[in-house]
Amino acid sequence: MMQNVHLAPEEDEDDLYSGYNDYNPTFDTEELENDIAFQQAARTSHGRRPPVTAKIPGTATSRPLDTAFGSKATLTSSMGRPMTGAMQDGVARPMTAVQAAGYTKAAMRGSLFDPLGQGRGPAPPLEMKNPDSSEEKIRQLEKKVNELVEESCIANSCGDLKLALEKAKEAGRKERVLVRQREQSATPESINLDLTYSVLFNLASQYAANEMYTEALNTYQVIVKNKMFSNGGRLKVNMGNIYLKQRNYSKAIKFYRMALDQIPSVHKEMRIKIMQNIGVAFIKTGQYMDAISSFEYIMSMSPNLKAGFNLIVCYFAVGDSEQMKKAFQKLIAVPLEVDYDDKYISPNDDPHTNLLIEAIKNDSLREIERERKSMAEDYIMTAAKLIAPVIETSFAVGYDWCVEAVKASQYVELANDLEINKATTYLRQRDFNQALETLKMFEKKDSRVKSAAATNLSFLYYLENELAQATNYADLAVSSDRYNPAALTNKGNTVFANGDHEKAAEFYKEALRNDCSCTEALYNLGLTYKKLNRVDEALDCFLKLHAILGNSAQVLRQIADIYEIMEDPNQAIEWLMQLISVVPTDPHVLSKLGKLYDSEGDKSQAFHYYYESYRYFPSNIEVIEWLGAYCIDTQFCEKAIEYFERAALILPTQVKWQLMVASCYRRSGNYQKALEKYKIIHQKFPENAECLRFLVRLCTDMGLKEVQEYMTKLKKVEKLKEIREQRIKSGRDGSARNRRDGSAGGDAGGTKGERLSARLKALPGTSEPYESSSGKEIGKWASYTLQPPRPSKRGELEKLHCWKSKYNYTIRKTFSLWKQRDG
Repeated sequence: MMQNVHLAPEEDEDDLYSGYNDYNPTFDTEELENDIAFQQAARTSHGRRPPVTAKIPGTATSRPLDTAFGSKATLTSSMGRPMTGAMQDGVARPMTAVQAAGYTKAAMRGSLFDPLGQGRGPAPPLEMKNPDSSEEKIRQLEKKVNELVEESCIANSCGDLKLALEKAKEAGRKERVLVRQREQSATPESINLDLTYSVLFNLASQYAANEMYTEALNTYQVIVKNKMFSNGGRLKVNMGNIYLKQRNYSKAIKFYRMALDQIPSVHKEMRIKIMQNIGVAFIKTGQYMDAISSFEYIMSMSPNLKAGFNLIVCYFAVGDSEQMKKAFQKLIAVPLEVDYDDKYISPNDDPHTNLLIEAIKNDSLREIERERKSMAEDYIMTAAKLIAPVIETSFAVGYDWCVEAVKASQYVELANDLEINKATTYLRQRDFNQALETLKMFEKKDSRVKSAAATNLSFLYYLENELAQATNYADLAVSSDRYNPAALTNKGNTVFANGDHEKAAEFYKEALRNDCSCTEALYNLGLTYKKLNRVDEALDCFLKLHAILGNSAQVLRQIADIYEIMEDPNQAIEWLMQLISVVPTDPHVLSKLGKLYDSEGDKSQAFHYYYESYRYFPSNIEVIEWLGAYCIDTQFCEKAIEYFERAALILPTQVKWQLMVASCYRRSGNYQKALEKYKIIHQKFPENAECLRFLVRLCTDMGLKEVQEYMTKLKKVEKLKEIREQRIKSGRDGSARNRRDGSAGGDAGGTKGERLSARLKALPGTSEPYESSSGKEIGKWASYTLQPPRPSKRGELEKLHCWKSKYNYTIRKTFSLWKQRDG
């Protein structure tokens, strides 16, 4: 078996690692710089020839080939024709196929390799655009349309809706011209659909912004019905919004649902917003169960504050208390997604860190966080106030449940605010004791809550005019939180009520230093300066307040009053005119304007404003008196009768207005009416001398027999008037004499004189409606009003008792006579 085995000799044994250092000399790059054939091929297209094809029947035999050793072989192409660049009969075949790459015949003559043509010098100048060409016109028109759309959007953002609409219309007109030009000059495929879409969408938006809803809907319909606009169906949301504004809720819901069907599920946020719009539309139509379905879906997929609050409102509308509780818990479980305030507190004294914290403490992102937190607190507070009275047996128990639910959530700070709001609700319900008890619970809590509760307690006691308690709680509020502007304002109010106006002004100033936007402190400071007669400083306060609050009726009235105090009626009138634009039906402001115009001598304007005041409040005696006097001055006595009759109806116990009515009849020449009116006045006021004088004059002029009777009554009334005046004068003289004496008897006499004067003043005057049978009775009444002498002996005491009995009997008898007469 071994005879067929041949062993190789050791010297012929193959080396496993041999051949790795051997290489083809063709790839030797070290000698390429000295290889003349390679350098020639690099400079020309000689080195870029296609590889030699295999020899097939019909091809040429051979062609010269340059090698590095200088040998040449004749090569021909497979078609039998010489290769490009090959020498044939001493002439090289032209290389036209490589001219685009920068190869030319010059390369054969030793020129450098320059495929980019940099050696040819600068390029010739560009050809000038022809402005008359159709392409250039289309390009410029398209640019103009884009500019108009941008201008329209900018005008809308600046609030100039009319200009925005005009720009949008002009863009629409030019875009239609552009489309026609494109159709005439090129194929329809070159039409810019994106530009058409943006123009139509902007036009519809501007129509909607200008409340031209029909035009907006028509424009949206053009976009939606055009199948070439791939996302046009989403604009049905905008159409639904327009129908919602038009209160066409059924169509709004229809378009919202159509838009919802055309939006893919990947756009989750947009679908949630449309669902929220559908829920709001259902609330508007009163379909609360359908609205509940929408909001429940939103709260399960992507909960937010608005949907949670709307869900509570829907359950409140259907009266489901248990679901209200669950919805409230869902609302307070919505993540707020804001940073806590601890982030903005510096952990160390590093100046770089402090500077960074100060920079981000009030930036735009921080403002958004504050707004979001404030919105969340408003929603929760409103929801708690809404459901507290109905979720439990009583308001207090329901509010306590809400407070406990909030304490267990991320809004722990709102629990104290809810408690204070509970006390405020007690105040609205007129339950002051419960409000006080609720607020007193905060006296042992942290300083911020204690200050807020003490501020409210101080305000309550101030309203009840218990200044001592109000001052105590105001001091507690200030000591708990010295930077609480409301506490400082309440403290200033208590000091002001005690009469220390200068100190009150200091508290108001401190409140403004802590919070420059505290309008209550600024208003009270202006009132304090006005009280101190520092009108310039008061005017500065109210002008600042006007800049903050805008059209505040109270501030405008104060400014007008200050200008009136400064004796500048023109400025006062100007500010009152601004006030009239805010409260056009305020009768007191209108009468004030009439008074100022009257003082300026402009009777026509004064009459206009006085009449407007009378029209809104026909019971102002001052206005009625001025209007009646104005009618008499302008010789419209018949018109004046209307005003004076109104005054007599308002004040029936004053004879003045009825006399003015009779005087108007007399001035207008209607003497019979005047006589009848005077007789009626005499029956009601028989002691009125002026009425009797006119009765005597009229009866004399008209030749009536009653003239003697009225003359007799007039004499009696005048005599009675003289007696009264003498007794009042003697009483005053006796009172003055007793004060000079200074003795006990003098004191008694002074008391007697004062009592006599008071009682005589208390007697019905000539303008009061009473009757007496004769002057003798009145004289008897007046005589019994005198005090008897002080009894000096014990026996005279019985006489004094008898005198008092007689005095009391006379008083009772007199009053009974008056009652019979008036009854």
